[in-house]
Amino acid sequence: MEITIIGTGYVGLVTGACLSEMGHIVTCLDIDEKKIEMLNASIIPIYEPSLEELVKKNQKGKRLFFTTDYKKAIESATTCFICVPTPSKDDGSCDTSYIESAAKNIGEYLNDYKVVVTKSTTTVGTTFNIKKIISNELKNRDAKIEFDVVSNPEFLKEGSAVSDCLKPDRIVVGCETERSKDIMKEIYHGFTLKHDRLIVMDILSSEMTKYAANAMLATRISFMNEIANICKNVGANVNEIRKGIGSDSRIGYSFLYAGIGYGGSCFPKDIKALCHLAKSVGVEPNLLQTVDEINTNQKTVLASSIINFFSKKGGIKDKIIAIWGLSFKPDTDDMREAPSLILIKKLLQQGAKLRLYDPIAMQKAKKIFDHESIVWCTDEHHAAEGSDAIALLTEWKQFRVLNFTPIKKNMKQAVIFDGRNQYHPLDMQKKGFQYIGIGMPDHLDV
Repeated sequence: MEITIIGTGYVGLVTGACLSEMGHIVTCLDIDEKKIEMLNASIIPIYEPSLEELVKKNQKGKRLFFTTDYKKAIESATTCFICVPTPSKDDGSCDTSYIESAAKNIGEYLNDYKVVVTKSTTTVGTTFNIKKIISNELKNRDAKIEFDVVSNPEFLKEGSAVSDCLKPDRIVVGCETERSKDIMKEIYHGFTLKHDRLIVMDILSSEMTKYAANAMLATRISFMNEIANICKNVGANVNEIRKGIGSDSRIGYSFLYAGIGYGGSCFPKDIKALCHLAKSVGVEPNLLQTVDEINTNQKTVLASSIINFFSKKGGIKDKIIAIWGLSFKPDTDDMREAPSLILIKKLLQQGAKLRLYDPIAMQKAKKIFDHESIVWCTDEHHAAEGSDAIALLTEWKQFRVLNFTPIKKNMKQAVIFDGRNQYHPLDMQKKGFQYIGIGMPDHLDV
Protein backbone atom coordinates (compact mmCIF):
# COMPACT_ATOMS: atom_id res chain seq x y z
CA MET A 1 0.00 0.00 0.00
CA GLU A 2 1.22 3.52 -0.78
CA ILE A 3 1.24 5.65 2.37
CA THR A 4 2.16 9.28 2.93
CA ILE A 5 3.37 10.43 6.32
CA ILE A 6 2.90 14.18 6.88
CA GLY A 7 5.58 15.34 9.30
CA THR A 8 9.05 13.86 9.78
CA GLY A 9 9.43 14.50 13.47
CA TYR A 10 9.79 11.81 16.10
CA VAL A 11 6.44 10.09 15.49
CA GLY A 12 6.35 10.55 11.74
CA LEU A 13 9.86 9.30 11.05
CA VAL A 14 9.56 6.23 13.27
CA THR A 15 6.10 5.38 11.92
CA GLY A 16 7.21 5.83 8.32
CA ALA A 17 10.32 3.71 8.75
CA CYS A 18 8.39 0.90 10.46
CA LEU A 19 5.56 0.88 7.91
CA SER A 20 8.13 0.63 5.11
CA GLU A 21 9.83 -2.21 6.99
CA MET A 22 6.53 -4.09 6.75
CA GLY A 23 6.54 -3.72 2.97
CA HIS A 24 4.47 -0.59 2.40
CA ILE A 25 5.70 2.12 0.02
CA VAL A 26 6.05 5.13 2.28
CA THR A 27 6.66 8.77 1.41
CA CYS A 28 7.51 11.05 4.32
CA LEU A 29 6.48 14.63 3.62
CA ASP A 30 7.75 17.75 5.38
CA ILE A 31 7.86 21.48 4.56
CA ASP A 32 11.33 21.74 6.14
CA GLU A 33 13.58 21.53 3.07
CA LYS A 34 16.80 21.22 5.10
CA LYS A 35 15.43 18.28 7.07
CA ILE A 36 14.31 16.51 3.89
CA GLU A 37 17.74 17.06 2.34
CA MET A 38 19.32 15.48 5.43
CA LEU A 39 16.96 12.51 5.34
CA ASN A 40 17.52 11.93 1.64
CA ALA A 41 21.23 11.81 2.51
CA SER A 42 20.39 9.25 5.26
CA ILE A 43 21.25 11.75 8.01
CA ILE A 44 18.80 11.26 10.88
CA PRO A 45 17.94 14.48 12.77
CA ILE A 46 16.96 12.70 15.99
CA TYR A 47 18.56 9.95 18.05
CA GLU A 48 16.55 6.77 18.49
CA PRO A 49 18.07 3.27 18.75
CA SER A 50 17.84 1.27 15.48
CA LEU A 51 16.12 4.10 13.59
CA GLU A 52 19.07 5.06 11.40
CA GLU A 53 19.61 1.46 10.30
CA LEU A 54 15.91 1.04 9.53
CA VAL A 55 15.75 4.23 7.47
CA LYS A 56 18.85 3.36 5.43
CA LYS A 57 17.69 -0.21 4.84
CA ASN A 58 14.29 0.83 3.48
CA GLN A 59 15.68 3.72 1.45
CA LYS A 60 17.98 1.22 -0.23
CA GLY A 61 15.03 -1.13 -0.73
CA LYS A 62 13.06 1.66 -2.48
CA ARG A 63 10.26 1.51 0.08
CA LEU A 64 10.97 4.77 1.96
CA PHE A 65 11.15 8.21 0.36
CA PHE A 66 11.34 11.81 1.58
CA THR A 67 9.89 14.87 -0.15
CA THR A 68 8.62 18.42 0.23
CA ASP A 69 6.20 18.03 -2.71
CA TYR A 70 2.75 18.12 -1.07
CA LYS A 71 0.81 17.65 -4.32
CA LYS A 72 2.67 14.57 -5.47
CA ALA A 73 2.77 12.98 -2.00
CA ILE A 74 -0.98 13.36 -1.44
CA GLU A 75 -2.11 12.36 -4.92
CA SER A 76 -0.03 9.17 -4.99
CA ALA A 77 -1.14 7.89 -1.58
CA THR A 78 -4.02 5.64 -0.61
CA THR A 79 -3.66 6.67 3.04
CA CYS A 80 -2.28 9.86 4.62
CA PHE A 81 -1.02 9.84 8.21
CA ILE A 82 -0.87 13.22 9.95
CA CYS A 83 2.11 13.18 12.31
CA VAL A 84 2.76 16.87 12.89
CA PRO A 85 3.61 18.58 16.22
CA THR A 86 0.85 19.49 18.68
CA PRO A 87 2.64 21.71 21.23
CA SER A 88 1.07 23.24 24.30
CA LYS A 89 -0.34 26.75 24.20
CA ASP A 90 0.27 29.14 27.10
CA ASP A 91 -3.05 28.09 28.67
CA GLY A 92 -2.10 24.39 28.50
CA SER A 93 -4.42 23.58 25.61
CA CYS A 94 -3.28 21.67 22.57
CA ASP A 95 -2.15 23.72 19.58
CA THR A 96 -3.79 22.08 16.56
CA SER A 97 -2.67 24.66 14.00
CA TYR A 98 -0.18 22.29 12.34
CA ILE A 99 -2.87 19.62 12.03
CA GLU A 100 -5.31 22.11 10.56
CA SER A 101 -2.72 23.24 8.03
CA ALA A 102 -2.04 19.64 7.02
CA ALA A 103 -5.78 18.96 6.64
CA LYS A 104 -6.17 22.05 4.45
CA ASN A 105 -3.37 20.85 2.18
CA ILE A 106 -4.88 17.37 1.96
CA GLY A 107 -8.18 18.91 0.91
CA GLU A 108 -6.40 21.00 -1.71
CA TYR A 109 -4.74 17.99 -3.37
CA LEU A 110 -7.19 15.15 -2.69
CA ASN A 111 -7.80 13.43 -6.03
CA ASP A 112 -9.58 10.17 -5.15
CA TYR A 113 -10.78 8.20 -2.14
CA LYS A 114 -8.26 8.16 0.70
CA VAL A 115 -8.15 7.46 4.40
CA VAL A 116 -6.79 10.35 6.43
CA VAL A 117 -5.31 9.15 9.73
CA THR A 118 -4.64 11.33 12.77
CA LYS A 119 -1.50 9.98 14.43
CA SER A 120 -0.55 13.13 16.33
CA THR A 121 -1.69 13.35 19.94
CA THR A 122 -4.40 15.95 19.86
CA THR A 123 -7.44 17.16 21.73
CA VAL A 124 -10.59 15.06 21.61
CA GLY A 125 -12.69 16.02 18.59
CA THR A 126 -9.82 17.10 16.34
CA THR A 127 -10.32 14.21 13.92
CA PHE A 128 -13.84 15.47 13.16
CA ASN A 129 -12.42 18.96 12.68
CA ILE A 130 -9.99 17.52 10.13
CA LYS A 131 -12.95 16.04 8.27
CA LYS A 132 -14.67 19.43 8.28
CA ILE A 133 -11.58 21.27 6.99
CA ILE A 134 -11.04 18.78 4.14
CA SER A 135 -14.73 18.93 3.22
CA ASN A 136 -14.61 22.73 3.07
CA GLU A 137 -11.56 22.62 0.79
CA LEU A 138 -13.31 20.18 -1.52
CA LYS A 139 -16.38 22.43 -1.55
CA ASN A 140 -14.21 25.39 -2.51
CA ARG A 141 -12.82 23.29 -5.38
CA ASP A 142 -16.34 22.16 -6.30
CA ALA A 143 -14.95 18.61 -6.08
CA LYS A 144 -16.99 15.62 -4.95
CA ILE A 145 -14.41 13.15 -3.64
CA GLU A 146 -15.05 10.60 -0.92
CA PHE A 147 -12.66 10.19 2.00
CA ASP A 148 -12.66 8.88 5.55
CA VAL A 149 -10.95 10.15 8.68
CA VAL A 150 -9.53 7.79 11.28
CA SER A 151 -7.95 8.31 14.69
CA ASN A 152 -4.91 6.10 15.30
CA PRO A 153 -2.99 7.43 18.33
CA GLU A 154 0.67 6.53 18.79
CA PHE A 155 1.99 4.79 21.91
CA LEU A 156 5.72 5.10 21.30
CA LYS A 157 8.26 5.37 24.12
CA GLU A 158 11.38 7.33 23.33
CA GLY A 159 14.35 5.01 23.55
CA SER A 160 12.33 1.98 22.42
CA ALA A 161 10.10 3.55 19.75
CA VAL A 162 11.16 1.30 16.88
CA SER A 163 10.48 -1.83 18.92
CA ASP A 164 7.19 -0.38 20.19
CA CYS A 165 6.09 0.34 16.64
CA LEU A 166 7.13 -3.01 15.14
CA LYS A 167 5.85 -5.05 18.10
CA PRO A 168 2.97 -3.01 19.56
CA ASP A 169 1.07 -3.88 22.73
CA ARG A 170 -2.06 -2.63 20.99
CA ILE A 171 -3.11 -0.69 17.91
CA VAL A 172 -6.04 1.60 18.67
CA VAL A 173 -8.16 2.69 15.72
CA GLY A 174 -11.15 4.99 15.86
CA CYS A 175 -13.22 4.96 12.67
CA GLU A 176 -16.70 5.51 11.27
CA THR A 177 -16.90 3.20 8.24
CA GLU A 178 -16.21 -0.43 7.40
CA ARG A 179 -14.20 0.70 4.38
CA SER A 180 -11.70 2.66 6.48
CA LYS A 181 -11.63 -0.10 9.08
CA ASP A 182 -10.68 -2.66 6.40
CA ILE A 183 -7.89 -0.41 5.10
CA MET A 184 -6.45 0.08 8.58
CA LYS A 185 -6.54 -3.69 9.09
CA GLU A 186 -4.63 -4.12 5.84
CA ILE A 187 -2.02 -1.53 6.83
CA TYR A 188 -1.36 -3.19 10.18
CA HIS A 189 -1.71 -6.81 9.02
CA GLY A 190 2.06 -7.36 9.19
CA PHE A 191 2.18 -6.07 12.75
CA THR A 192 -0.52 -8.44 14.00
CA LEU A 193 0.30 -11.79 12.37
CA LYS A 194 0.91 -13.65 15.65
CA HIS A 195 -1.55 -11.78 17.86
CA ASP A 196 -4.53 -9.64 16.93
CA ARG A 197 -3.66 -6.39 18.68
CA LEU A 198 -6.04 -4.18 16.71
CA ILE A 199 -8.65 -2.50 18.92
CA VAL A 200 -11.36 -0.72 16.94
CA MET A 201 -13.59 1.87 18.59
CA ASP A 202 -15.31 5.17 17.91
CA ILE A 203 -13.17 8.19 17.05
CA LEU A 204 -13.70 10.21 20.24
CA SER A 205 -12.87 7.23 22.44
CA SER A 206 -9.75 6.56 20.39
CA GLU A 207 -8.51 10.13 20.86
CA MET A 208 -9.29 9.99 24.56
CA THR A 209 -7.52 6.65 25.00
CA LYS A 210 -4.12 8.24 24.33
CA TYR A 211 -4.65 10.96 26.91
CA ALA A 212 -6.00 8.49 29.47
CA ALA A 213 -3.03 6.15 29.03
CA ASN A 214 -0.44 8.89 29.52
CA ALA A 215 -2.40 10.36 32.43
CA MET A 216 -2.44 6.98 34.19
CA LEU A 217 1.32 6.49 33.78
CA ALA A 218 2.08 10.05 34.89
CA THR A 219 -0.16 9.54 37.92
CA ARG A 220 1.77 6.44 39.00
CA ILE A 221 5.06 8.34 38.75
CA SER A 222 3.78 11.32 40.75
CA PHE A 223 2.20 9.01 43.32
CA MET A 224 5.49 7.22 43.95
CA ASN A 225 7.38 10.50 44.12
CA GLU A 226 5.00 11.80 46.75
CA ILE A 227 5.38 8.55 48.70
CA ALA A 228 9.17 8.95 48.35
CA ASN A 229 9.07 12.41 49.87
CA ILE A 230 7.07 11.08 52.82
CA CYS A 231 9.54 8.19 53.19
CA LYS A 232 12.46 10.62 53.31
CA ASN A 233 10.92 12.43 56.25
CA VAL A 234 9.87 9.39 58.25
CA GLY A 235 13.01 7.33 57.63
CA ALA A 236 11.43 4.68 55.39
CA ASN A 237 12.96 3.43 52.12
CA VAL A 238 10.86 3.90 48.99
CA ASN A 239 12.76 1.11 47.19
CA GLU A 240 11.41 -1.37 49.74
CA ILE A 241 7.94 0.18 49.47
CA ARG A 242 8.03 -0.37 45.69
CA LYS A 243 8.72 -4.07 46.20
CA GLY A 244 6.02 -4.34 48.81
CA ILE A 245 3.26 -2.82 46.71
CA GLY A 246 4.48 -3.91 43.28
CA SER A 247 4.18 -7.56 44.24
CA ASP A 248 0.42 -7.00 44.47
CA SER A 249 -0.90 -8.28 41.12
CA ARG A 250 -3.50 -5.51 41.10
CA ILE A 251 -0.70 -2.92 41.10
CA GLY A 252 2.38 -4.41 39.40
CA TYR A 253 5.87 -2.92 39.20
CA SER A 254 5.68 -0.73 36.10
CA PHE A 255 6.14 3.01 36.58
CA LEU A 256 6.66 2.70 40.34
CA TYR A 257 10.21 4.03 40.43
CA ALA A 258 10.72 7.20 42.46
CA GLY A 259 12.98 9.84 40.97
CA ILE A 260 13.24 13.47 39.99
CA GLY A 261 10.09 13.73 37.91
CA TYR A 262 8.99 12.91 34.39
CA GLY A 263 9.86 15.00 31.35
CA GLY A 264 9.85 14.68 27.58
CA SER A 265 7.36 15.78 24.96
CA CYS A 266 4.37 13.67 26.03
CA PHE A 267 3.48 13.44 29.71
CA PRO A 268 3.81 17.14 30.65
CA LYS A 269 2.04 18.32 27.50
CA ASP A 270 -0.72 15.72 27.59
CA ILE A 271 -1.55 16.23 31.26
CA LYS A 272 -1.92 19.99 30.70
CA ALA A 273 -4.02 19.42 27.59
CA LEU A 274 -6.30 16.96 29.39
CA CYS A 275 -6.75 19.38 32.28
CA HIS A 276 -7.68 22.13 29.84
CA LEU A 277 -10.11 19.82 28.03
CA ALA A 278 -11.76 18.79 31.30
CA LYS A 279 -12.31 22.41 32.36
CA SER A 280 -13.70 23.27 28.93
CA VAL A 281 -16.49 20.70 29.42
CA GLY A 282 -17.21 21.66 33.03
CA VAL A 283 -15.13 19.04 34.84
CA GLU A 284 -12.60 20.07 37.50
CA PRO A 285 -9.54 17.80 37.00
CA ASN A 286 -8.40 17.82 40.63
CA LEU A 287 -6.32 14.64 40.44
CA LEU A 288 -4.63 15.52 37.14
CA GLN A 289 -3.76 19.03 38.30
CA THR A 290 -2.16 17.58 41.42
CA VAL A 291 -0.21 15.05 39.34
CA ASP A 292 1.24 17.96 37.34
CA GLU A 293 2.00 20.00 40.47
CA ILE A 294 3.77 17.09 42.17
CA ASN A 295 5.90 16.52 39.10
CA THR A 296 6.85 20.20 38.84
CA ASN A 297 7.88 20.24 42.50
CA GLN A 298 9.74 16.92 42.21
CA LYS A 299 12.12 18.41 39.65
CA THR A 300 13.45 20.72 42.39
CA VAL A 301 14.01 18.00 45.01
CA LEU A 302 17.54 16.98 44.05
CA ALA A 303 18.78 20.55 43.62
CA SER A 304 17.40 21.41 47.08
CA SER A 305 19.06 18.30 48.52
CA ILE A 306 22.45 19.30 47.05
CA ILE A 307 22.13 22.91 48.21
CA ASN A 308 21.08 21.86 51.74
CA PHE A 309 23.91 19.35 51.98
CA PHE A 310 26.58 21.93 51.16
CA SER A 311 25.00 24.61 53.34
CA LYS A 312 26.67 22.76 56.24
CA LYS A 313 29.98 22.71 54.37
CA GLY A 314 30.51 26.38 53.61
CA GLY A 315 27.72 26.72 51.06
CA ILE A 316 27.20 25.60 47.47
CA LYS A 317 29.00 28.60 45.96
CA ASP A 318 32.09 27.51 44.00
CA LYS A 319 31.45 23.84 44.77
CA ILE A 320 32.02 21.65 41.72
CA ILE A 321 29.15 19.29 40.88
CA ALA A 322 29.46 16.59 38.24
CA ILE A 323 26.20 15.97 36.38
CA TRP A 324 25.77 12.52 34.86
CA GLY A 325 22.95 12.51 32.29
CA LEU A 326 21.08 15.45 30.77
CA SER A 327 18.29 14.00 28.58
CA PHE A 328 14.93 13.40 30.23
CA LYS A 329 15.42 9.62 29.96
CA PRO A 330 18.01 7.14 28.62
CA ASP A 331 18.40 6.23 24.93
CA THR A 332 17.25 9.61 23.63
CA ASP A 333 18.75 13.05 23.09
CA ASP A 334 15.45 14.72 23.98
CA MET A 335 15.92 17.62 26.41
CA ARG A 336 12.30 18.75 26.44
CA GLU A 337 11.04 19.21 30.02
CA ALA A 338 14.11 17.34 31.29
CA PRO A 339 14.62 17.55 35.08
CA SER A 340 18.26 18.43 34.39
CA LEU A 341 17.14 21.82 33.10
CA ILE A 342 15.72 22.78 36.49
CA LEU A 343 18.63 21.40 38.50
CA ILE A 344 21.31 23.06 36.37
CA LYS A 345 19.55 26.41 36.50
CA LYS A 346 19.12 26.30 40.29
CA LEU A 347 22.71 25.26 40.97
CA LEU A 348 24.10 27.95 38.68
CA GLN A 349 21.94 30.54 40.40
CA GLN A 350 23.52 29.50 43.71
CA GLY A 351 27.05 29.92 42.33
CA ALA A 352 27.96 26.25 41.81
CA LYS A 353 30.37 25.14 39.10
CA LEU A 354 29.16 22.30 36.93
CA ARG A 355 30.83 19.57 34.90
CA LEU A 356 28.26 18.10 32.52
CA TYR A 357 28.18 14.84 30.59
CA ASP A 358 25.57 12.90 28.62
CA PRO A 359 26.31 10.10 26.12
CA ILE A 360 23.96 11.51 23.44
CA ALA A 361 22.34 14.83 24.41
CA MET A 362 25.45 17.05 24.72
CA GLN A 363 24.90 18.99 21.49
CA LYS A 364 21.29 19.77 22.29
CA ALA A 365 22.23 20.75 25.85
CA LYS A 366 24.94 23.12 24.58
CA LYS A 367 22.27 25.00 22.63
CA ILE A 368 20.35 25.54 25.88
CA PHE A 369 23.17 26.41 28.28
CA ASP A 370 25.99 28.86 27.64
CA HIS A 371 27.56 29.69 31.01
CA GLU A 372 31.09 30.33 32.17
CA SER A 373 30.59 28.01 35.15
CA ILE A 374 29.87 24.99 32.93
CA VAL A 375 32.52 22.55 31.69
CA TRP A 376 31.41 20.10 28.99
CA CYS A 377 33.04 16.73 29.60
CA THR A 378 33.96 13.75 27.46
CA ASP A 379 32.71 10.97 29.76
CA GLU A 380 31.56 10.26 33.32
CA HIS A 381 35.14 9.95 34.61
CA HIS A 382 36.11 13.30 33.14
CA ALA A 383 33.02 14.90 34.67
CA ALA A 384 33.86 13.57 38.14
CA GLU A 385 37.44 14.91 38.12
CA GLY A 386 37.96 17.47 40.89
CA SER A 387 34.27 17.48 41.81
CA ASP A 388 32.76 17.85 45.25
CA ALA A 389 29.84 15.59 44.32
CA ILE A 390 28.23 13.60 41.53
CA ALA A 391 24.55 14.02 40.66
CA LEU A 392 23.06 11.21 38.57
CA LEU A 393 20.09 12.57 36.61
CA THR A 394 19.64 10.10 33.74
CA GLU A 395 20.05 6.36 34.23
CA TRP A 396 22.07 5.56 31.11
CA LYS A 397 23.23 1.94 31.00
CA GLN A 398 26.90 2.92 30.96
CA PHE A 399 26.50 4.47 34.41
CA ARG A 400 25.13 1.27 35.97
CA VAL A 401 28.28 -0.77 36.56
CA LEU A 402 31.37 1.39 37.13
CA ASN A 403 34.69 1.06 38.87
CA PHE A 404 34.23 3.80 41.45
CA THR A 405 37.75 3.47 42.89
CA PRO A 406 39.46 5.76 40.33
CA ILE A 407 36.40 8.01 40.28
CA LYS A 408 36.56 8.53 44.04
CA LYS A 409 40.33 9.05 43.90
CA ASN A 410 39.94 12.00 41.54
CA MET A 411 37.12 13.69 43.47
CA LYS A 412 37.51 16.34 46.16
CA GLN A 413 34.69 14.77 48.20
CA ALA A 414 33.14 11.33 47.74
CA VAL A 415 29.46 12.26 47.61
CA ILE A 416 26.83 11.01 45.18
CA PHE A 417 23.29 12.29 44.75
CA ASP A 418 21.31 9.59 42.97
CA GLY A 419 18.27 11.12 41.29
CA ARG A 420 17.15 7.76 39.92
CA ASN A 421 17.97 5.44 42.84
CA GLN A 422 20.13 3.47 40.44
CA TYR A 423 22.81 2.50 42.94
CA HIS A 424 22.45 0.49 46.12
CA PRO A 425 23.01 2.74 49.14
CA LEU A 426 24.90 0.15 51.21
CA ASP A 427 27.12 -0.74 48.26
CA MET A 428 28.02 2.91 47.70
CA GLN A 429 28.71 3.39 51.42
CA LYS A 430 31.08 0.41 51.34
CA LYS A 431 32.86 2.05 48.40
CA GLY A 432 33.44 5.08 50.61
CA PHE A 433 30.77 7.36 49.20
CA GLN A 434 28.22 9.40 51.09
CA TYR A 435 25.09 8.37 49.23
CA ILE A 436 21.92 10.47 49.04
CA GLY A 437 19.00 9.07 47.08
CA ILE A 438 15.32 9.80 46.57
CA GLY A 439 12.90 8.69 49.28
CA MET A 440 15.33 6.95 51.61
CA PRO A 441 17.44 7.79 54.68
CA ASP A 442 20.77 9.49 53.91
CA HIS A 443 22.57 6.71 55.77
CA LEU A 444 21.64 3.04 56.07
CA ASP A 445 23.12 0.69 58.61
CA VAL A 446 25.23 -2.06 57.04
